[in-house]
Amino acid sequence: MSTPDDTVTVCEVGPRDGLQMAQGRMATEVKLRWIRQLAESGLREIEVGSFVSPRLVPQMADTADVVRGALAIEGLTVCALACNLKGAIAAHEAGAHVVAIPISVSDTHSRANVNKGTDAQVEMVRSIVDWVRAQQRPMRIDVAAATAFGCSMEGDVPRRRVAQVAAALAATGADRVALADTVGYAHPALVRDTVREVQDAIGARLAKLHLHDTMGLGLANALAGLEQGIREFDACLAGLGGCPFAPGASGNIVTEDLVFMLESMGHATGIALPRLLEARALLRESLPEEPMRSGVAAAGIPRTFRTLQAAA
Repeated sequence: MSTPDDTVTVCEVGPRDGLQMAQGRMATEVKLRWIRQLAESGLREIEVGSFVSPRLVPQMADTADVVRGALAIEGLTVCALACNLKGAIAAHEAGAHVVAIPISVSDTHSRANVNKGTDAQVEMVRSIVDWVRAQQRPMRIDVAAATAFGCSMEGDVPRRRVAQVAAALAATGADRVALADTVGYAHPALVRDTVREVQDAIGARLAKLHLHDTMGLGLANALAGLEQGIREFDACLAGLGGCPFAPGASGNIVTEDLVFMLESMGHATGIALPRLLEARALLRESLPEEPMRSGVAAAGIPRTFRTLQAAA
């Protein structure tokens, strides 16, 4: 039997972060088939799209329909990203269980991303919290301090500033705070020290890490977060993804490889790795030109692999 400390939640962000940078477009009905396959592998939380300008991110133009379709999947927590109050209202109207709001610690990246500085964006989060709390139907509000480990525009992002922004976000009344390595510049020591400083500022409100694998250190950084008590991670099937407004950002950490690492270490994810690997086929069929990564997919699941459930 697993204990709460053994359990790790993996949120699949492929339908949003993975597809927003894709060269091709995945049809709505195919997205929903893919999301269902992901859920059937055991993923209980999936970020299915984003309520952003379809002119800037056309791959996300059908997010309202995707959210509504995903709500039919029993037991699935349906998440959607929004960058402003208009997007959060759209997420709520579509029925999303969770709205995720990224706020850049780097002021330069914030202005490039949403044409507003960091402090103004924090106040925007406050307006979203006020609006959501006034509605009859609850919706969880997750906020992420983006570019928390470095910025391709500004370079170093001081840990003190990361902690300040995280504390300001927590003070808005948002439910949970995440740290995002938006451009993938982090290394394990930086993750360790930044997580500690933010935990000192906001305690258990720091719930999750969102990591990219630009420098090949994504899983090492996840392990560093795990050692500091983080038990929730975003990941993307096949390592797709990136930020269209952050030059140099590459894909997310690979869901398949993260699950392999976690389960091998004795952390229960509830995800069946063979079923997860099967979900790659529809992705390949729909977007044949997209590069797909995964050490586990390339090598196959080793005979030494044992899940926590199997070991018990």
